[in-house]
Amino acid sequence: MSQAVVETAIKEERPGADDTPRYTIGEVVARSGLTAHTLRWYERIGLLEHPARSHTGQRRFSDRDLAWLDFLGKLRLTAMSVADMLRYAELRREGEHTAAARQQLLEQHRDEVRQRIADLQATLLIIDHKIDFYAERQQQS
Repeated sequence: MSQAVVETAIKEERPGADDTPRYTIGEVVARSGLTAHTLRWYERIGLLEHPARSHTGQRRFSDRDLAWLDFLGKLRLTAMSVADMLRYAELRREGEHTAAARQQLLEQHRDEVRQRIADLQATLLIIDHKIDFYAERQQQS
């Protein structure tokens, strides 16, 4: 695993990570690839803590928020359920004493991801076999 991936994965967990609000919702949309609607939904359901607001009421996000959104994106990519992502977010908000529970949740998810990968690899072998079969048939024609 690359150092950049590891750093991204733990950046939002580090004490003292930059919480300085500086990014508008439009800037976060551009950086994260998420829509403004999705960001507001994440906030509404509790996946994303309520960001700071400017004096005009605009949401302002920090580097820590961006790192958290990146991590949520990784969880989504691995098909973690929204319910499990919410549980993780709740545990995270409760503080350091929940680290073991968060670890357990991630370990369970990792096992599920590994099983899906194995299933996909087996399926890929079947697809490769079919492609080879059709390629041989075309060569014989």
